[in-house]
Amino acid sequence: MSEATDKIEIQRGLKGVYFDRSRVCYIDGRAGELRYRGYSIHDLAQRSTFEETCYLLLKGELPSRAQLDAFTAELKAARRLPEPVYDVIRTIQAAHPMDVLRTGVSALAAFDPETADKSPAATLRKGIRLTAQVPMIVAAHEHIRNGREPVAPDPRLAHAANFLYMLKGRAPSADAARLMEIDMVLHAEHGSNASSFAARVVAGTDADLHGAITAAVAALSGPAHGGAAENVMRMAQEIGDASRAADYVKTKRANGEPVMGFGHRVYRAEDPRARHMRAGVEKLSREMGQPQWYQILEAVVAAMKPYARHGVNVNVDFYAGVVYFLNGIAEDLFVPIFAVGRVPGWTVQVLEQIENNILLRPLTLYNGPEPRDYVPIDGR
Repeated sequence: MSEATDKIEIQRGLKGVYFDRSRVCYIDGRAGELRYRGYSIHDLAQRSTFEETCYLLLKGELPSRAQLDAFTAELKAARRLPEPVYDVIRTIQAAHPMDVLRTGVSALAAFDPETADKSPAATLRKGIRLTAQVPMIVAAHEHIRNGREPVAPDPRLAHAANFLYMLKGRAPSADAARLMEIDMVLHAEHGSNASSFAARVVAGTDADLHGAITAAVAALSGPAHGGAAENVMRMAQEIGDASRAADYVKTKRANGEPVMGFGHRVYRAEDPRARHMRAGVEKLSREMGQPQWYQILEAVVAAMKPYARHGVNVNVDFYAGVVYFLNGIAEDLFVPIFAVGRVPGWTVQVLEQIENNILLRPLTLYNGPEPRDYVPIDGR
């Protein structure tokens, strides 16, 4: 190694590296603060709708009533899947829902009239269509793999309520629909996370939006990124009773194993999104006569308090999985639901990337063998 390369500092995982500017998502990991386009996640979770939040992310400002009505109508009009995409879902119905979703998004590229148009205006329109179509893929696969026909969307229902309707085949309660909407708002965007960065890398090659979103879905399928909600529910079931939570945590920490739903790559304080899901879990678990799940989660939080000073705090997915479980949603759909909410965030990341596009091409520092002579195969 040369003296010059000895001085190179490797930032593994690109941790702490800024590769671009963004007007969309502000995160202060130490203070536990998250804003979309300047608006606090707390205001959006408590007062906004998913459609309004989508508009804010994609277009930069909160909409007027007329603008929101037009945007909502555009989303509803896009609730259509080409029949060949249903055929693809039927063909691969035995696959994991994330694999089906990835393949379904890729297949949609063959039928979108603007696939090859990579202009910002066309990319925005495609992002709106994909925001409407991704939940349809998830819901259609759930029915098809269980021997049922997909449920057609209900134009009277808002985005989150319609997703639950297509998934379960019956209209959700107002509380269930609102909690799913809050979940989607909280997951809609989160800066340069692994899946959003994957989308930007693909967009940086001048590929189309469907290719970028396909890559994002693939990145989200990895358990280190999207699997926390699924794993938290398994943990809660393993603990079984709140009285066992402290011993469970103690054993996990003694063995150097992670406690699911704690810690985050950017947050040292509590994930600001978590409080909104916590309130939802408490209410929903009580209403459904299953308060034990909320009690178990809170007992785990209490047992983990000594580690908070080291930056190991609860994250949003700690509560999300129980919300899905209480709604009777299959465990392997927890990550696809994350994707349903994240499509507008992926789209706006791609829009920012193509605004002043550049190929994302970081370096790796070579530390292999020194130069050596090639030896023909008979001499080896």
